[in-house]
Formats: sequence, structure tokens, C-alpha cells
Amino acid sequence: MSCQHNIDVLGPKRVDKMIKIKQAVIVEGKYDKIKLSSIIDAVIIETDGFKIFKDKEKQKLIRKLADNCGVLILTDSDSAGFKIRSFLCGTIPNENIYHAYIPDILVKEKRKTAPSKEGKLGVEGVSPSIIIDALTQAGVIFEESRETSRRISKNDFYEDGITGKENSRLLKSFLLKHLDLPARLSTNSFLKIINLFVTYDEYKEAINTCITQKEDSDDKNRTGL
Repeated sequence: MSCQHNIDVLGPKRVDKMIKIKQAVIVEGKYDKIKLSSIIDAVIIETDGFKIFKDKEKQKLIRKLADNCGVLILTDSDSAGFKIRSFLCGTIPNENIYHAYIPDILVKEKRKTAPSKEGKLGVEGVSPSIIIDALTQAGVIFEESRETSRRISKNDFYEDGITGKENSRLLKSFLLKHLDLPARLSTNSFLKIINLFVTYDEYKEAINTCITQKEDSDDKNRTGL
């Protein structure tokens, strides 16, 4: 359905309360992620446009997320968005995919100097209410904000040497490899994803294993072996 809008389709910049959903959300770019991050509390993965077609590491991560909690695909409603959606559907079991669609809105996004190639508003440009409607229609699982178990926090990362300390980058790389996660994950993305995949106790066990591996590596470097 296509419509020409003369009203402000951007709507309010934020919602009153963040919506927590179970599924990981797949969007096209960083501005889509920024928009979604102001509305939902969830793992959000960017495809970086068509780069996902050749990014085997990110494809593997998306499949892992799909197996663990399911994924919600929310791409733009233009041909490029549907091409990315179709590609993802070919790499993920259909039973683990939720589809959310934004309507065809023919208007220029405020951030851009000219309309998109097809003149349609992308995910980043629509109002929170349109996005929430799309999520509801997709049938995603909304969750209560209260926590039932101990979650891994940024403070845990700091205390365990994953961030903010000497050799934190090296220890983080050991942990990412141990958990079979992409080496390029940002700390914030890593924190959200690790809370999906492991419990706090499993995290502590993994940290201890990685610290031992790092110490063994340091010993080999000192002895020249």
C-alpha cells in the first residue's frame, strides 16, 4: 500500500517506555539501529546494506541468534530492502524468522537532501507508532522488563578485565573466540548478545578459561616457544 503523506511522519523522537522483545532485530544500517534503539530493548544487528551478502561472519551470527531466540527482519520497503530480506530468508530456517513491514510512505527523510531512489521513507524516518504497529503485526514476543536471573553487566566486564584494563582487548578477543562470536562486535553489542547465549555462571566459567588461555599465551611469548 502506497500513500503520499503531508503530515509529519517522524512523530515524537522517543517513546515513553522502552519495549523489550525476545527476538533479535535485523535492520539495514546504523541510522535504522539508532532509531530502533530509542524504541525497543533488544539485540539489533545491522546488515550494512548489501555487505551482508559477503559477510560470512555476520551471517553465522544471525543464524546463531535465530536458533537461540528467533530474528525479526525489519528492512526498508523499497526493492533493496526486499532483496536483503529475501537473502536472509535463504540463510535462516523460516520457523525462526519474524517479518515486520513498514508501509510505503512517499516522502523525503529529514536527514537527507533528496528523496531515496524510489521516494519511500525508510525505517529510520517513520514514527515510533508505525514501528510499534509493525512489531505487533509481526507477532513478536514482548517481554516484561523484570529480570528473573543474574545478568552480565558492564561492571562485570570491567571487573573481569574485558574492558578498561591493560590487555582488555586481548582478553575480549579470547572470550569472543571461545563463545564463537564475531571478533568485531562492539562492547555494547557483545553485552546484549552474551546475555542471550549464556547464563552468568557460564560466563564466569568462560572467563576463567580465557584467563588461563591468556596466561598460557603470555608464558609462551616470554619463553619464545
